[in-house]
Parts: sequence; structure tokens; C-alpha cells
Amino acid sequence: MGLIDVALLVLAAIAWGFNFVVIKIGIANFPPILFSALRFLFAALPLVFFLPRPAVSWRIILAIGIVLGVIKFSLLFIGMAVGVSAGLASLLMQSQAFFTVALAAIFYGNRPQPTQIGGILLAFCGMVLIATTVDGSFTYLGLALILAAGLAWAFSNMLTKQAGNVDMLALMVWVSLVPPIPLAIISLATEGFDRDMAALQALSWQGLGAVAYIAYIATIFGFGVWGAMIRKHGVATVAPFSLLVPIFGMSFSALVLGESFGASRLAGAALVVCGLILTVLGPRLIGRLRTGTPQAL
Repeated sequence: MGLIDVALLVLAAIAWGFNFVVIKIGIANFPPILFSALRFLFAALPLVFFLPRPAVSWRIILAIGIVLGVIKFSLLFIGMAVGVSAGLASLLMQSQAFFTVALAAIFYGNRPQPTQIGGILLAFCGMVLIATTVDGSFTYLGLALILAAGLAWAFSNMLTKQAGNVDMLALMVWVSLVPPIPLAIISLATEGFDRDMAALQALSWQGLGAVAYIAYIATIFGFGVWGAMIRKHGVATVAPFSLLVPIFGMSFSALVLGESFGASRLAGAALVVCGLILTVLGPRLIGRLRTGTPQAL
């Protein structure tokens, strides 16, 4: 992989890490579900008029749109609104990797490797340690919602697998057509017309910038680069770069939002990151040791 491709993947990880800071800014300007609806509306338009629909059924597009767009992001945004900081959210969302391994075993019979099982157990210990640090800025409800969002993300990974080898950017744009109307209805029912209208009428450059960033930088640029690199280099080569996301997320949260983690949370975060490394890279490292042949990571 050339330096330009490495740089693009690192930039995508940076964009996704900083995205959690932007989400905190966004939910300070909008009700969480309304913010999610705006994110997908902006992500779909106007690109949907320029990118042809990928060669997948509407059933897959609708299913991904509901699971990823309506369920996952609603849980994530509400979880961050009720008591999870940007840095911890960026870390806890990586639980999707562990849930994906488990779901692949259940639905596809893909038996997890011993390193993956060890990684999951190690990360679980880290999350338990993080859970012991609950205080006014971090709640059990927020933790549960973020982990539920990670589970929803894992289910959407299963659906995306069914879509096959398609243009990921085009898929995300067309998937983004699905959530705005359901999310708008849910927002009106739960957050209220008055609250939604007040947020829209008080729209600031900060709020507009948050919507633009999460729609165009995190979604369009991030998934555009990610999909292009996967087509060029393969999933196994590209996937490890996702390990950078919580590192950047926690760093930006500390630098921009002044988040303080403390020794216990940092130790828990270290366990989760080590668990991620074992889960993502472990099987390939074991394969390399068994065959004695060099493999690119």
C-alpha cells in the first residue's frame, strides 16, 4: 500500500474520530433524533441524483437504512445526550467488532478463532472496568444505549455483507434516503414539534456546521475513502485502520472538549483497544505464525 493510500485511510480514521466531538456539538444544538434525521437528509442530497443505485435489492437498502440509520444512530445520539462523553462513545462503539464476530458465528457458522474469543473477553473486562467509573458525566443508561448501538451496527454489517461487493459510497448515499422520514416522525412524536421548531429557528453556524461535517466529511468522505481502499486493497488490509478511530476519538475529546478520563477509564480503554487488536488482527497473526510466510497487516 502506497503512502497516499495510507494517508487517506488515516484521514478517514481522523474524520471518524473527530466525528464524536461533532456529535456532542450537534446534540447541543438539536434534539438527538432530529439531528440524526438532518444528518441523513444532507448525506443523501444532492448526491443521490448523481450516483446510480448500486446493484442491490431495495429490501437490502431499506433494511440497512432502518437498522443503521434509524436504530443505530438514534441509540448513539441519545446515549451521548444522556450521559456518555465523545471519547468513551468512540471507544464503546467499537463493540460492533465483537458483536459482528458473534453474529457471524450464529448466522454464518463462522467459528471465532481463539484469539478472537480472547480479544472479546479482554474487551469485556475493559468495558466492565469503565462501567465502574459511572459518575455525573457517565451513566449506565448511556452505556447501555451505546452498546445497543454497537449491536445494531453489527447487524447492519451482516446486511452489508449480503449486499456483496458494491460501491460503498453509492450504497451509503442510497441507504441515507431511508432514515429521514422515519426519524422525523419519531422526533415529532418523542421530542415534540415545539422543541424541533425551536431548534431549527435558532439554527446557528455551529449547528449547521455539525450537520454538514457529519453528513459530508464523516459519511461521504469517510465511506468514500473506505470503500475505495477496500476495493483496491481488500478488507483484511484496510480493516486494521479502524483501530485508530477510538484513539483519535478519545484524543480529540480530551483536546477539544476537555474530557478527563482518569486512571480506571484509561486502563479500561487500554483493555478494550488490546481486545480490538486481538479480535481484528489475531487470526491473521496466528495464520502467519503457523505458515511461516509473511503477510501484510
